[in-house]
Amino acid sequence: MKKYSFPALLIAAFTLLQGCSDFLDKQPLGRETDTNYFSDSTNSILAINAVYDVSSYDEGTDGLGNYLPHNYEWMWGDVMSDDAEKGSTPSDFLDIQNLKEWRALATNTPVSGVWGNLWIGIYRANWVLKNIETAPISTSLKNRIAGEAHFFRAYYYFYLVRLFGGMPLFSEPVKTSEYSTTKRSTLPETYAFIEADLNLAITLLPEKSAYAAADLGRVTKGAARGYLARAIMYQMGMDNTNNHTWQQVYDLTDAVSTSGQYGLTANFAAIFDEVSENNIESVFEIQAKESGQTYGPIKTGVTNNVIQNNRATWGWGFNNPTTNLVTAFEANDPRKAMTVYGNGDVLFGVRQTVAFPAENMTGYLNRKAAIVQPAQASASGQNIRRMRYAEVLLMKAEAAARTGNESVARAAINEIRARARKSTLPLGSTVGGSSYDPTNIPATALPDITSAVTGSALIDAILHERRVELGMESLRLWDQIRTGTYINSLTGDIKTRAQAHSIAGSVNPIPVLPLPLNEVQTWGLQQNPGY
Repeated sequence: MKKYSFPALLIAAFTLLQGCSDFLDKQPLGRETDTNYFSDSTNSILAINAVYDVSSYDEGTDGLGNYLPHNYEWMWGDVMSDDAEKGSTPSDFLDIQNLKEWRALATNTPVSGVWGNLWIGIYRANWVLKNIETAPISTSLKNRIAGEAHFFRAYYYFYLVRLFGGMPLFSEPVKTSEYSTTKRSTLPETYAFIEADLNLAITLLPEKSAYAAADLGRVTKGAARGYLARAIMYQMGMDNTNNHTWQQVYDLTDAVSTSGQYGLTANFAAIFDEVSENNIESVFEIQAKESGQTYGPIKTGVTNNVIQNNRATWGWGFNNPTTNLVTAFEANDPRKAMTVYGNGDVLFGVRQTVAFPAENMTGYLNRKAAIVQPAQASASGQNIRRMRYAEVLLMKAEAAARTGNESVARAAINEIRARARKSTLPLGSTVGGSSYDPTNIPATALPDITSAVTGSALIDAILHERRVELGMESLRLWDQIRTGTYINSLTGDIKTRAQAHSIAGSVNPIPVLPLPLNEVQTWGLQQNPGY
């Protein structure tokens, strides 16, 4: 059961940091508080590391006896879209199926889990921003840490606004006077808050190459630009009250692509392997390290890959790619083998048994999340890719196409298709093998998009490329919503329920999840439609 709630979290954190009254008005001797913690660069870095830490929370205990329910971005981005089904056995984790079918109640455990985690992150980011300005550290480090905090506050709010709509907005640690009096801001106001943070992050953060090797994986100017482009793009397809343009998306993505900091990994098949972590294509990824914990890996490893891995090896078999996604790949597209696998396929030199339909809903599993069975039970050390340069190029392509610069759009999409043509088979695709073997696809596979493809056909080609290039990366639902295709992809009662749970965007309807029941009751927050 959930032990972290929005009010419980904030009250607990406030109490820990602020102390009580009377004799505690005096600073405790030999004890760190919120006013003296930022006393040097070491503590300041530890504080911002705690903000990063929350991004990897997916399930388990936090070391303080609090249980954080399972919540993963693929539960909404993949499973709630036409790219995936729940997976595992039919009766396992029905709360995910309830999300898929728009039956989720305000007590849904993934909903309460993600809500609690994200507010932990926001509180920590605000705590850093409140105290970093007076920290006795160098200006360059102070600016970098502030930039990191602004990025993550935006990241956590962006996650919330996509799932729930407009949010209460806090620019500093919550005050006791705000308990039960804070109201939800509108969707456009929440997005404007996110944009302000990302713009500050762009100003304050260094480029990727400016970090020392020990800091590889920290957020960068490029990551802030990429997320701002994504946030603007989503608004233009959902609610564009903030009057954004595709030119803004183009300018942001072009700044990333001309920065000299990023490029495409030479071999698509290697992107999700350990060898490619934090490489040239990585714009933002959540860092992980293998943990000896069997589950509940809050501090180092993650459950994200384990829960999607094959039940026959080391996993629980969730997030099953659909036939709809599989058939979207063009003939001989090497990316399909690195996106999905099924019964009889070979991974890491081992032939797989996928027990469909007893322990699988489609006959497929997510190859991008696949991991080798460890020698002993342990959490996964595989980093979670959240934004790749390929996505930046595809946002640039779409922005270029929608602003009439079709030659630039075709060049960007063809750069991605050219990389795909040269891909090998995934690592260890033959029994006992441990190499990247050639695909031997015909030279005519995945031809370039020619100048004959123009107008709406070019937009369709870009959206197709997004689906197959970024498949099973938790992005599909938002593409369906922003392009107005999501509601009509549903049928019967599921479609009716999704419509009943939607807020009216100025462009397309936006289905939203229920706010956790205790948040509505304790804070007096307005519940979302139909719940």
